[in-house]
Parts: sequence; structure tokens; C-alpha cells
Amino acid sequence: MVVFRRLLGDVLRARRLEQGLTLRELSSEARVSLGYISEIERGHKEASSELLASLCTALDMQLSEVLSATSAAAAIEEAATAPTPLVRKPAAAVASAA
Repeated sequence: MVVFRRLLGDVLRARRLEQGLTLRELSSEARVSLGYISEIERGHKEASSELLASLCTALDMQLSEVLSATSAAAAIEEAATAPTPLVRKPAAAVASAA
């Protein structure tokens, strides 16, 4: 099962590292404790919407960008761990079957 908080943490950590920021620098900029950011990046804690907004601002990212990247990572992980390939029926086929 894909754990959203772990994938979200991966996205946030990747962006922080791309920008060359330390946890301490991000903590100061976002006004969030260093330990809490570390827990979020490791997928051990859930980020509230307010905290996520602070991190997005500090990382110069839109929330939609973070969620889109997290969603894409979830789709890749789901496909890789599915027992059989995921095949979606066209919307018309699903509607006619109902």
C-alpha cells in the first residue's frame, strides 16, 4: 500500500535538496521546527494544510505542484507493486456497463 505521507516527504526533501537548503535553513524560513520537518520528510508525520503552506512558501513551490508530484510518485509506486498491470476501462465502457 502506498503511504501518501512518505511520498509527500520525498517530494519536499527533493525540492529542499535541489535548492541546496539544509533542514535548519528551511526550518528558519518556514518557521517550523527542524525536527518536525525531518519527521515529515521521512514520512513519519502528517503535514497539516497550514504547515504544508509554510513549507511550500519557503520552498517557492505551489501546493498544486507538490500534490501533483506526490500523485505522480504514487501512481508509479502503485503500478510497480500491483499484482497485475492496472488497466482502466474507457469511461464509455464503464457507463454502458452500469
